[in-house]
Amino acid sequence: MPTTKQPNIIAWLKPTCGWSNGVRATFKKYQLAYDDRNIIGNPELRAEMEARTGQELSPCVEVDGHILADVSGAEVEAWLIERGYIQPSAAPTEVPNNSSCQPHGGTVPVGK
Repeated sequence: MPTTKQPNIIAWLKPTCGWSNGVRATFKKYQLAYDDRNIIGNPELRAEMEARTGQELSPCVEVDGHILADVSGAEVEAWLIERGYIQPSAAPTEVPNNSSCQPHGGTVPVGK
């Protein structure tokens, strides 16, 4: 499902976190380009995230200058729809967009 308008997106994410992968899956579902900043592999990027968002927890996303701190892919999707960046789509994501991080990199749906 193409976007209505292409925003400038920065996403501070972990490489294997369920929440981070859910944010990536949401961006892929809507064909949104974004700057994926690995906060685990680069301490400077983590410091940047904390300074820009005021948040120590990830994922954090910046869309056209607006900060979404400690969010799931589902929350990012709802925010983008509400502001007209994308039109709702029932298409599935490759991974759940609302799953927690697990000790071994897997995901478990919320509430399970």
